[in-house]
Amino acid sequence: MHSPDPAPVSPPVTDTERAVIARQLGRPPRALVGVAHRCPCGQPDVVETAPRLEDGTPFPTLYYLTCPRATAAASRLESAGRMRDWQAELATDPELAVGYQAAHESFLVTRDSRDVLPTRASAGGMPDRVKCLHALAGHALAAGPGVNPIGDRAVAEMGEWWAAGPCAQPSPEDPADVREQA
Repeated sequence: MHSPDPAPVSPPVTDTERAVIARQLGRPPRALVGVAHRCPCGQPDVVETAPRLEDGTPFPTLYYLTCPRATAAASRLESAGRMRDWQAELATDPELAVGYQAAHESFLVTRDSRDVLPTRASAGGMPDRVKCLHALAGHALAAGPGVNPIGDRAVAEMGEWWAAGPCAQPSPEDPADVREQA
């Protein structure tokens, strides 16, 4: 069996993007590597983080959903029981289980290309549990359609979280180039 190729490293984060991401999160981002996916509104909605925090602590979540509207949409799916539904389906649908296992392996190949952690845990419960739709949707958005079948389902059911426009408006604390874009 051929191992998947690691995803390319996300482009470096600009000061403008860092300011937007900090507003989205309500705190400075940690271990930030780059923007892994952009919302249709143009702002980041998924970031790539280093496999270790600045102090060296392992941080296995490679892709982190930052847009508060996308995060709220994933939370609504969790509250509606979609994790439970898809967990049950993993036990009865061999094709889904194989695709989810492949997503886990793809995630690990990419993370290991950045830094090898002492854990083989990936994100969102992969490969045999559906534990966090935020992490699975982040992976699906960053990796693209067809890589993570449960993440793809989550993204499809999250709706158009971007429809109301950018979630993070410029503030006086931003670098000047961010404020000028408003």
